[in-house]
Amino acid sequence: MMKPEDFDYCLPGELIAQYPLSERDASRLLVLYRNGGATEHLAFRDIKRYLRKGDVILFNDTRVIPARLTGKKTTGGRVEIFLVERVKEGKESEEWRCMVSPAKGIRKGARVEFGDRGGGGIAADYIGKDPDGLWVFVFSGRDVRGRMAGLGAVPLPPYIRRAADESDRTRYQTVFAKNDGAVAAPTAGLHFTEKIIEEIRGMGVEVHYLTLHTGPATFMPVREGDISRHAVPGESFRIEPEAAGSIVRAKREKRRVVAIGSTVTRAIESAFMGGFDNPVLSGKTSLTIYPGFSFRVVDALVTNFHLPRSTLLMLVCAFAGKENVMRAYREAVALRYRFYSYGDCMMVV
Repeated sequence: MMKPEDFDYCLPGELIAQYPLSERDASRLLVLYRNGGATEHLAFRDIKRYLRKGDVILFNDTRVIPARLTGKKTTGGRVEIFLVERVKEGKESEEWRCMVSPAKGIRKGARVEFGDRGGGGIAADYIGKDPDGLWVFVFSGRDVRGRMAGLGAVPLPPYIRRAADESDRTRYQTVFAKNDGAVAAPTAGLHFTEKIIEEIRGMGVEVHYLTLHTGPATFMPVREGDISRHAVPGESFRIEPEAAGSIVRAKREKRRVVAIGSTVTRAIESAFMGGFDNPVLSGKTSLTIYPGFSFRVVDALVTNFHLPRSTLLMLVCAFAGKENVMRAYREAVALRYRFYSYGDCMMVV
């Protein structure tokens, strides 16, 4: 039985990146070899050294929405509603699954108002909880989607201890972000520039995109004593047939599939769980990957450094070997790497 504390490590607080670097590709890159656990330390711009003609590389093109909305209850108290997933949509109303803070005093029928209703504000009415324990609100008002986007703030994770500013609307977003729906960035993709992607294409690497709308569930703490009992709530994904076909051909021709991030890994491993003949290319995945998982698709992984005891760290340990990964993390701490969403990067080959 593996426990959450088996995936713990000591991280000085000052190594948690609070801001992105001035240039996306200026981050550091720790390369970890699955076979033996050797490491190399480079600049992220050197990632091309570890890619080769014929590789199939996959990015997550989800786009982060301004998911933090701060409003007032009719009783006057302030409340933050954190959007998680749209359930229904219409011209003047949308139903969303949400998290609420503080939740005290929010009862069925309660209303929260955002902005000035006379000047383009919106209201949210609480209608109950869903099976996952998330709060369900119906938002209403003129141009409700546009107003929600204008009133919302970038959903920076809680370990970034500052308010989001205007620059985060660009930097907490990949350069290839396309499809609205994420409430957390697919952070491994933040390091890539359009120039690097074009250079990779020029090397003969096949570049494809899929969409997995990252929710907050992946980052929530594992509360089960046995990690095999922890369940991640489902996240919506879609893989285009062209990308799926490239994956199948690469696997049959023994070419590498390179996943940019844990979200891509979970999406493609979910899609091909039943084999390569009839993949499931859309739906929801609640796949939780931890040591002992048998990878069918991914041959190399690019990923940021993750929180202790998190399912994301467990996924990397499953791919590269727990001892290898924990040793590499200790090395990254000693060498003063920057950690988490705006931090540095690791590639497992």
